Amino acid sequence: MGSALTTHVLDTAAGRPAAGVRIELWRLEPAPALIVATVTNADGRTGAPLLPAGDFLPGIHELRFFIGDYFGLPAPRFLDVVPVRVTLAEGQGHYHVPLLCSPWAYSTYRGS
Repeated sequence: MGSALTTHVLDTAAGRPAAGVRIELWRLEPAPALIVATVTNADGRTGAPLLPAGDFLPGIHELRFFIGDYFGLPAPRFLDVVPVRVTLAEGQGHYHVPLLCSPWAYSTYRGS
């Protein structure tokens, strides 16, 4: 089985999946390039993997979560675009990078 990259977003302030969060995936090497832009569904997930096994590219990537827009708070926002930089390697299985967020804090981890 090839490697793939997925994500989901949970709104910890409301205790529910975060629907409608814009997410961008960037490949940072050899030069920054936008790979995909998408929006989370009602389950806080994307409709498809950000990097399906057939399109998987090892290297340094950055997920950008637009949580400032999601929470709709006026400027200045404490958190706006949350970047999560990861290094992906071929043959390491499925990478799942969840984001748990509120207007004031976030956490992430390598899920399954």
